[in-house]
Amino acid sequence: MDLPMRFETKVIHAGVQPDAQTGAVMTPIYQTSTYAQASPGEHRGYEYSRTDNPTRTVLQAQLADLESAEKALVFSSGLASIDAVVNLLKAGDHIVAGDDLYGGTRRLFTKVAANRGIEFSFVDIGNEAALRAEMLPNTKLVWFESPTNPMMIVTDISMVADVARRHGALCAVDNTFMSPYFQRPLELGVDISMHSITKYLNGHSDVVMGALMFNDRPLDDGETLYSRLKFLQNSIGATPGPFDSFLVLRGLKTLAVRMQRHADNAMKIAEYLELHPKVERVLYPGLASHPQYEIAKRQASGFSGMMTFLLRSDLAGTRRFLEAVRLFTLAESLGGVESLIEHPATMTHASVPAEVRKQIGILDNLIRVSVGIEAVDDLLADLDKALAAV
Repeated sequence: MDLPMRFETKVIHAGVQPDAQTGAVMTPIYQTSTYAQASPGEHRGYEYSRTDNPTRTVLQAQLADLESAEKALVFSSGLASIDAVVNLLKAGDHIVAGDDLYGGTRRLFTKVAANRGIEFSFVDIGNEAALRAEMLPNTKLVWFESPTNPMMIVTDISMVADVARRHGALCAVDNTFMSPYFQRPLELGVDISMHSITKYLNGHSDVVMGALMFNDRPLDDGETLYSRLKFLQNSIGATPGPFDSFLVLRGLKTLAVRMQRHADNAMKIAEYLELHPKVERVLYPGLASHPQYEIAKRQASGFSGMMTFLLRSDLAGTRRFLEAVRLFTLAESLGGVESLIEHPATMTHASVPAEVRKQIGILDNLIRVSVGIEAVDDLLADLDKALAAV
């Protein structure tokens, strides 16, 4: 479509055309593994669904448009998409990563990629001097999150991208917590924006999938970023099926309205918790009390639905609170229409060594919340009742 489109229109129309054969308005589910060829080697763009599938092709086109990217590739999970980026590197290469990361990402780096000879340094990525000090001659990639999971630290994305670019390293950010509705890192200078599609992009807690959005660029070996990542997507084979791709295409159509409701609800809940006597501290980038509030305002158009807070309690009191909530489901993951709540130290970040958790602030009284799109007064009442159990 040639008309310029605002984001709310893109989530419905970008990359999507009526089906050429039938005129179907919704992209069909091409539930097939292989495709007929008129003659050996002569096909209509599709050979085998691990390599390409028409439903997945449309999804990738739409995701690229939403993130202001030239290209997008989807994978069978967020971790599979991160692993594809790591596979751009070889043994002896070095990655500088943020010290506050999703537990699964850190596990992939330290327990899997490190065994392949990739070297890692974990650093306070928002500290420019500390970041520059870790950039070594063999540093090929900078990987970080903003906001971070679970400490909600907001990093100056343009600064990190500039440091990586001047060093000649790729720069990749996990943009899952914000979605492209609120934040588009490629516009701030990064090379790759990664999403766990499982979360906000799909939005209904019924799909596991990941994505990489990026602008194509040459690599040192003569390939391009797209050709190499596409090769890895096909060769490793961690690709989603057409039905999951269809579900994400369906979920994307409400992304704009969902994200606005998530953020509206989250702000009201953050303000409530900040004033509650049983809450020690609230970490939500939309609050003026957040340490990186000004950075968050500058590089994003909103603050999403993720927050963490610390109770004035020990582990036992924290458990009582988490067992007392009813509308907030005690579960891992985030970004669905329903509100979720979890305990990072024993759930999403349990694989992170205890000393590392303590160092970055993942304490026994820390709680992470994914605020859903329910009536906010009902959510507040649920929290109020559960806090009485602390």
